[in-house]
Amino acid sequence: QVQLVESGGGLVQAGGSLRLSCAASGRTFNTFAKGWFRQAPGKEREFVAAISWSAGSIYYAESVKGRFTISIDNAKNTMYLQMNNLKPEDTAVYYCAVRMGVVVTTEHQTYNYWGQGTQVTVSS
Repeated sequence: QVQLVESGGGLVQAGGSLRLSCAASGRTFNTFAKGWFRQAPGKEREFVAAISWSAGSIYYAESVKGRFTISIDNAKNTMYLQMNNLKPEDTAVYYCAVRMGVVVTTEHQTYNYWGQGTQVTVSS
């Protein structure tokens, strides 16, 4: 089992920044692929960013490329999502997730463990 706890969400004006954190406990976190997803009201859960255990492979959704940065600190069992130049359309509940495998994927169905989510609201 892997337990994930997100933090860092909140209300920010358009153009602002937030840094989300995801702390993991339980099974070895370091060797798994990890990702961030988000879900806005009435919409499907969508991929935001993903990273391999070594940070050698990183992927971003086109909508966040150049504005968001995913990173990991394996010594702290923590992953991060730095979000800059936020837009109102970034408003959603953000979830971190861990996939029990080394291959990085962008499909949420392939991830095995999920955090509880943290709300990000961007005002215009």
